[in-house]
Amino acid sequence: MATYIMIGSFLLFCAVLMAWKRVENSNKQQDSALKQRAIFNLNEQMTYTRLKEILPEHTILAHVSYDALLTTKFFRTRNKYRNLVADFVVLDQNHQVVAIVAVDDPVVLRRPQQSQYQDALLSMAGYKVFRYEDIPEYYELRRDFLNEDEESAVASSPRILPKQYPLYSRLAQPKAKAVG
Repeated sequence: MATYIMIGSFLLFCAVLMAWKRVENSNKQQDSALKQRAIFNLNEQMTYTRLKEILPEHTILAHVSYDALLTTKFFRTRNKYRNLVADFVVLDQNHQVVAIVAVDDPVVLRRPQQSQYQDALLSMAGYKVFRYEDIPEYYELRRDFLNEDEESAVASSPRILPKQYPLYSRLAQPKAKAVG
């Protein structure tokens, strides 16, 4: 009988020890598998391509942190823009910032106050900001960056047939707002 008690106690001890180890392991944070991710979404791909076509001599940077664009003396002010990212930064041949391009993604529900706040931060630092509600058209980019009037900008833009590209053939009202 004492043997059965000893064996039972030993098995109970092993079960408690295994449960203890399982609880210890479950408390540790485990990493998930890493996967590749696309650098640009569709809107950003089209915008980048159009910027490169319109401004071939300029350097176009994508997803630039506001920390790289802005500086301040106080930490509390830096916290206001710490996690913000500019969609595109256009640099001239001397690597000076010409303008900052922001493209609102219609899929993402973003408050307009947040966009205005971001534009105001950049404008206060002296940057020219162009915000587009969707993929900017060629004529909009020509008008904003090359200072072409709208008629000549539309005339020099590539023709896209609506049946071929229904999403990108909107020659409606300009949607860019220059801030600053």
